[in-house]
Amino acid sequence: MAIPVVAQHLEEPGHLPNKGKVGMICLIIGESAIFSIFVLAYLFYIGKSQWGPQPKEVLEVPILNTVCLLSSSLTIWLSERAIEHNLLMTFTAWLGVTIALGSIFLVGTGWEWYKLIYHDGLALQTNLFGTTFYSLVGLHASHVIIGLIMLITLWLFAMTGHVSGKNSERIQTLALYWHFVDAVWVVVFAVVYVIGR
Repeated sequence: MAIPVVAQHLEEPGHLPNKGKVGMICLIIGESAIFSIFVLAYLFYIGKSQWGPQPKEVLEVPILNTVCLLSSSLTIWLSERAIEHNLLMTFTAWLGVTIALGSIFLVGTGWEWYKLIYHDGLALQTNLFGTTFYSLVGLHASHVIIGLIMLITLWLFAMTGHVSGKNSERIQTLALYWHFVDAVWVVVFAVVYVIGR
């Protein structure tokens, strides 16, 4: 007796999605919800500060920071392509460029905060603008720091010969997080430096 086609299909082992990617996607969904709350709070409190510096008085558009961070999405993508083809030196080089671009962004953010706090007098407790600005931009900066720690760890593993093409799927999972951090910056940039000014 012949087994029906449907029954044959059910007996074949299924292909389950990569657990790491599923976990990262779930993390990104949860983090997106958190960022949405902070973005909505920032938008809700725009213009409601009664005292202290206002956004148009103290914020400068961080063009260099933005170019560096958004460019890092391209460089991490190039590193992903390189590891898929087992080009370890190319992978390590592009990963190093990604780390450098993320670090420049982080230093730029630190410099902006230094100027805002010590030159313009805008601290977390100064007014609603200060509270929502440092909360939203700080939340993003903390994600950049976490991403950089993971990328630097991966780069050190690559430099010591502990990474190969067989790790490409795990590296793509990590790259998803970095692309998420970059995508969130587009929203933060638009809300804080375009709409909020």
